[in-house]
Amino acid sequence: MMLNHAPALVLNADFRPLSYFPLSLWSWQEAVKAVFLERVNVVSEYDQSVHSPTMELRLPSVISLKEYVPSLRKPAFTRFNVFLRDNFACQYCQSHFPTHDLTFDHVIPRSKGGRTTWGNVVTACSPCNLRKGNRLLKQAGLTLQHKPHQPNNFDLQRNGRQFPPNYLHESWRDFLYWDSVLEK
Repeated sequence: MMLNHAPALVLNADFRPLSYFPLSLWSWQEAVKAVFLERVNVVSEYDQSVHSPTMELRLPSVISLKEYVPSLRKPAFTRFNVFLRDNFACQYCQSHFPTHDLTFDHVIPRSKGGRTTWGNVVTACSPCNLRKGNRLLKQAGLTLQHKPHQPNNFDLQRNGRQFPPNYLHESWRDFLYWDSVLEK
């Protein structure tokens, strides 16, 4: 394993990831620094080590913060968080798309008094967004799959767990899917 491919999964003091999407990862350098500054506990390690003239340290693969970091009360209203709230699916046709193929749509167009708020913005694919245009839903013959709402952090974290990153080290699995069904 190359050092660049040895990130550490960062858990809060309650052993939950700080973030699921994007997954809370620190570079091996950040993780080693935090270990030396005694800000984290090492939960799991890679087989690979780094060396200095006087010591050897196995690279941490999972670390937990020693002090709990509370999450923000309300998630930021960003394009990405709207996509995450809506599970990266067009709220008109329900098709899933990569982020770069999504737009957001004002349910009530701004020209008709609609505001750019959690309650008026939904994820849309380009064809549905063009079809709706500057019209109300009934005028465009479209219906929403889910009414737009302001999510809480739990909603976004729950949705984020559905989209695992491209790389998952086996030492991370117990911490990423702690609320999944173990057996059927």
